[in-house]
Amino acid sequence: MHAVQLAKLGNAHVTATCGARNIDFVKSLGADEVLDYKTPDGAALKSPSDKKYDAVIHCAKDMPWSSFEPTFSADGKILDYAPGPGAMMTFAIKKLTYSKKQLLPVFLSAKGENLDYLVKLVKEGKLKTVIDSKHSLSKAEDAWAKSIDGHATGKIIVEP
Repeated sequence: MHAVQLAKLGNAHVTATCGARNIDFVKSLGADEVLDYKTPDGAALKSPSDKKYDAVIHCAKDMPWSSFEPTFSADGKILDYAPGPGAMMTFAIKKLTYSKKQLLPVFLSAKGENLDYLVKLVKEGKLKTVIDSKHSLSKAEDAWAKSIDGHATGKIIVEP
C-alpha cells in the first residue's frame, strides 16, 4: 500500500498486483494499472498498456526471477523485500555477469530522516495507512491467523 502511494508521489507510472477483491482499493491508492495476480496476465506481470518496468518492488515470496525478467526494460531493477536463497543466488549471478537487469535484495534499516519524511507525508495527508482490523492482546492469536491467511486489506493492529 505504501509503495504504491510513494511511487505516485515520485510521479511514477504504477502497475500493482493484488487479488481481484482489492483491485478498486489499490486503484484508489493511486495505481495506474492493477493486475489480478491469479489471472494469466497478472501471474506473468504483463502490463495492460504493454509498458516495460524500470523497477519492481517485490514483497511476495516464491516468485522466481524468470517471472519478472521478460517484463523489464533494458535496465530494469527488482527491489526484493523478501529475499530467499534463490534471490541471493540471482543477485550474485547478475553481478558476476555484469547484467544491466538487476535483482537487489533489500535489508531494511530505518534512518531517522527517512522516518521523519514519512511522518511528514502522513501529517500532510499524502500517505495513508489503511487498517484492516484491531485485536486486543488477548486475541493476538486471531490477529496472527488473519495475517498468515494473507487476506487482510491493510494493517492488522494488536492493542494492549
